[in-house]
Amino acid sequence: MIQNKNIANFGVTIIQARHSIRNFKDTPIPEEIIRKVLDCAKSAPSARNIQPWIFGTITDQTLRSQIADLTTHGKFIAEAPVCFAVFGERDQEYVLEDCCAATENILIALTGYGIGSCWVAGEGKEYAEPIRKLLGVPEKYKLISLIAAGEAKTEGFVLAKKKLLTDITFKDRYSNE
Repeated sequence: MIQNKNIANFGVTIIQARHSIRNFKDTPIPEEIIRKVLDCAKSAPSARNIQPWIFGTITDQTLRSQIADLTTHGKFIAEAPVCFAVFGERDQEYVLEDCCAATENILIALTGYGIGSCWVAGEGKEYAEPIRKLLGVPEKYKLISLIAAGEAKTEGFVLAKKKLLTDITFKDRYSNE
């Protein structure tokens, strides 16, 4: 149990504050923050501690535009100052789960730094292989996710309405009652 409730409350606040941002200022993200975010990504749990991932950071405008053009729902990647790309080893049994945990760590770390982000699907998408090739990633890896990141264009936001906890949880056994 966490002894310092301030740390626990801070973590909960960060998680609950995270929301998708799709409009970015062109302000670059400092390299030190990018490194710390990647350090958080590599700290994600993975089955048997295999850590089947590699992480790319795409800051080159031309590459981000090419990635955006390839995606079906990630056109905003072109205007984000950075795009994180999460790749996982194809032959690992829990690669999707492991790399999604790392993706979530990236999103939460970015929120902690006050940086907006949006998760764009990669795994199983028709553009996954073309993006892998575009970035020169070895064939043993597959694209799991893309994360557009940067300073939000607008100040303030409205959090998406979330379902009530009572509507989405059960204890011990599910019941329609």
